[in-house]
Amino acid sequence: MKSPLLTALAVAFALGITAISSYAQDIAVAHAQGETILTSVPEKVLVQDWATFDNLAALGVTVAGVPSSNVPHYLADAVPADAIKIGSLFEPDFEGIAASEADVYFVSARSAQAYPTAKDILPTIDMSLSDNSDIIGGIKGNLTKLGTIFGREDKASELNAALDAKVAEVKAAAEGKGNALVLVTNAGKVGVYGPDSRVAWIHNQVGIPTAIAEVKDGDHGGDGVSFEYILETNPDWLFVVDRDAGTGESNGAAAALLDNELVNQTKAAQAGNIVYLDPQAAYITMHGYTGVMLLLDQVLAGLKA
Repeated sequence: MKSPLLTALAVAFALGITAISSYAQDIAVAHAQGETILTSVPEKVLVQDWATFDNLAALGVTVAGVPSSNVPHYLADAVPADAIKIGSLFEPDFEGIAASEADVYFVSARSAQAYPTAKDILPTIDMSLSDNSDIIGGIKGNLTKLGTIFGREDKASELNAALDAKVAEVKAAAEGKGNALVLVTNAGKVGVYGPDSRVAWIHNQVGIPTAIAEVKDGDHGGDGVSFEYILETNPDWLFVVDRDAGTGESNGAAAALLDNELVNQTKAAQAGNIVYLDPQAAYITMHGYTGVMLLLDQVLAGLKA
């Protein structure tokens, strides 16, 4: 008969989470910038990234500290009234983070640069996704990892199944509906997002082909194009990300910018096939469960209209 010690040491969790103590209380969490040791299920949780907050909220995990800016409208009710504000998405309040005596601190994407400093203050985990070619798979992986950390594996599996079902539904609705350009508007300029962008799932997982062969995806403004180019490409669909609205700088700028003689001649405009994606979900929390489900529903509604 194996001893309890050998049995415990044989346990391994998926996605880089491995038991390391004799009774599997401590775990080593592999992540984008290394490995972090957690000695127990975290109780006091800090999050510097709204996508990770989104995933934790979907799992039912209470968060004690959140960013002080850019809270997405669809997550506002999930933020505890007494949550500690720990700095902006780009500039963490390290003094407040240290004073919090939290059990774990999650960074990702915009806040990933905080990791080298934060890891010496408290256990820090970087939930960044490095591969936009499979954003849906990355979200599912993060949900599974968080579910394992917090003992919510069943809930994570439930959310992943719902996400798979939604993607399949949208993919079926998109079949035979033609190609698309995913546009991003930014301070009066227009760019194209392609198969490596923050909303690449439109092409890669939902299966709507891009209307142009090659896109040099830009982080903020996409691959810059003119209105003449949009008309020349003449896509069947336009999916639009209003970056200005996503960052809180203005609302409705994208619709006003694209309401012009050239864009209005495209097949997409004439068929009413222009879908304005939720700007915060598409630009701020593009790797969060609730945000992506919201975007998938918007694409689905457009395809079925």
